[in-house]
Amino acid sequence: MAKRAIVIGAGLSGLSAAVALTQRGVAVELVEGAAHAGGRCRSYHDPQLGQTIDNGNHLVLSGNAAVARFRKTIGASEPLAGPAHADFAFADLASGERWTIGINDGPLPWWIFSEKRRVPGSRAADYLPLAKLLGRGEGKVGDRIKTVGPVWDRLLEPVLLATLNTPVAESSTALTGAVLRETIARGGRAMCPRIAEPTLSAAFIDPALAWLESHKAITRFGRRLSAMIFDGDRLAGLDFGGDVCPVTDDMAVVLAVPAWVAATLVADLVVPDDHRAIVNGHFAIAPPAGAPQMLGLIGGSAEWLFSFPDRLSVTVSAAEHLVGKDREELARIFWADIQAALDLDAPMPRWQIVKEKRATFAATPAQNRRRPTAATRWRNLFLAGDWTATGLPATIEGALRSGETAAGLATGAALR
Repeated sequence: MAKRAIVIGAGLSGLSAAVALTQRGVAVELVEGAAHAGGRCRSYHDPQLGQTIDNGNHLVLSGNAAVARFRKTIGASEPLAGPAHADFAFADLASGERWTIGINDGPLPWWIFSEKRRVPGSRAADYLPLAKLLGRGEGKVGDRIKTVGPVWDRLLEPVLLATLNTPVAESSTALTGAVLRETIARGGRAMCPRIAEPTLSAAFIDPALAWLESHKAITRFGRRLSAMIFDGDRLAGLDFGGDVCPVTDDMAVVLAVPAWVAATLVADLVVPDDHRAIVNGHFAIAPPAGAPQMLGLIGGSAEWLFSFPDRLSVTVSAAEHLVGKDREELARIFWADIQAALDLDAPMPRWQIVKEKRATFAATPAQNRRRPTAATRWRNLFLAGDWTATGLPATIEGALRSGETAAGLATGAALR
């Protein structure tokens, strides 16, 4: 069992690994190349808005077990915002139609038999093909079920696209099935949407860093790993730009960096190499009275609209078609969608557009097969990240689980 560990990367997977290792009595050193923690789930003060914002609107669900474990351990006191029940409001910007999907709390899906709760224009029988996605086989969603009709257009595609960040018809049935088994198949109690408020840092990052500090973990920022030194079946050293740190026999190393970085550090490591973009728009204006916290948008460019006390934010997944557009053009497009969705008549306020060109790996069968396990052929090196073989798409839940898995292997490994 490792007595000491170095965790490389202070994103959510690295923080999760560091916390889990510390809980197991391991002395942890957390090393991050950037000047801040959080990775792709970061918060920062934006001078253009004059506000602290997140780089993106990262959604979790009430049934995400790793999220609950992590936040309980680190004593995160800022609650995650969201409705008491699994109600998903939608607006069709083209027709003006509005509806709310009301998934009942228990696992028996009686909501599909209620016209007031199910998708408008759908019948209970239209939901039966979902059972074809609950299995564990691999393939493309579009080859398994028909990707047309009101249930698909008005519920499944927008919800699954936000989770998979890949056009759903070409997405992995294994990953889609895993999402459905952990959410809709468990009923509304597992499906309540939750979003960090006021920020991701307040909900996840800051309390994790404070917890690690209180438990004597060492955290170093601005220290970038440039190479790894291997000797036979073990990792022997870490090269931080000429400053080589030896990896002794009582140490384990968890590499929790993006997939493309890991591939440059670890010889012959196969990782996902096709990534998909997310584009977010933030607008410094308080939402109008009665605006829902989260609103799905159909028929526009923006896909989800989030209402915060001091701003409105929109998110577009699988956004390769938008990342090349001018930022102000995007802001005007998104603002038009917001005005239509919330019946606003106001000039465009201060705005910010955030583009994440490699937000997640593409959730296709081919890319899913490229995800490595947490264990490596070197007995003291372990991998963490939402791109590892978690069984889930690239989500906060998957990132946190990957850290737990790496920590468990590190503390159970026989490090001779």
